[in-house]
Amino acid sequence: MPSNQPIVLLREVDGERYLPIWIGAVEATAIAFAQQGVVPPRPLTHDLLKLLLEGTGNTLDEVRITEMNDGVFFAVIALSSGVEIEARPSDSIALAMRTGARIVCAEELLDEAGIAVPDEREEEVEKFREFLDHVSPEDFESPDS
Repeated sequence: MPSNQPIVLLREVDGERYLPIWIGAVEATAIAFAQQGVVPPRPLTHDLLKLLLEGTGNTLDEVRITEMNDGVFFAVIALSSGVEIEARPSDSIALAMRTGARIVCAEELLDEAGIAVPDEREEEVEKFREFLDHVSPEDFESPDS
């Protein structure tokens, strides 16, 4: 990205919307490692969280991207025990990538912040990529700010 700030694009399973979430470089690396199956020589933070869950007999049921306030996204990590923990979406996604847990987003949030890419035709996807090259997190701030 021109701003050198990584972005995660969550895609709607049965739709054409994407949810763009700007994240930090460390979290982007953690997510990329999980996507690529890279196993570091020593556990990284998200690997440690996975090991803590396993060691305590918990499983991660799902990650929920719940809301956006002032351009900042919020998430909840839902454990099989019923415990729900507020977390940053980037950390939540990195953990879900390691555990195979599903990632869900509130419909209202997709309506508000999602970006549609119809039919995923190549030219439409290219237009979306061009859009991302020229957009910043500030573009998603509330007009009341």
